Amino acid sequence: MAELIECPCSSGKPYAECCARYIDAGTPAPTAEALMRSRYTAYTRLKEDYLLASWHPSTRPAVLGLADEAPTKWIGLEVKRHAQQDAEHATVEFVARYKVNGRAHRLHEVSRFVQETGRWFYVDGDIQ
Repeated sequence: MAELIECPCSSGKPYAECCARYIDAGTPAPTAEALMRSRYTAYTRLKEDYLLASWHPSTRPAVLGLADEAPTKWIGLEVKRHAQQDAEHATVEFVARYKVNGRAHRLHEVSRFVQETGRWFYVDGDIQ
């Protein structure tokens, strides 16, 4: 049975109709924004394999070690802007809110994405 919980990416759609198709089913994200939203969702679900697979090989770390870190409670995502520079390059500005050990944090980043062989990849980002 499909999950009817709301997708963590703040799309307002059920997870099964949103990021699950990219994270669990392997469907390529159609846009850089969709990939960014699915990566946020993957962080909320500790899906390290997906995060590494969707990270461009030129900047991808060997491991993330999500299970080794202090527990993070992801509490919200706001996509501020999605800009397509050309067919293969895009940026997504977002704010992700989370808590570690009960203390609130926010990550405001402008992320760079590249499309290669029909798939979008996260390259890197600038913290705002």
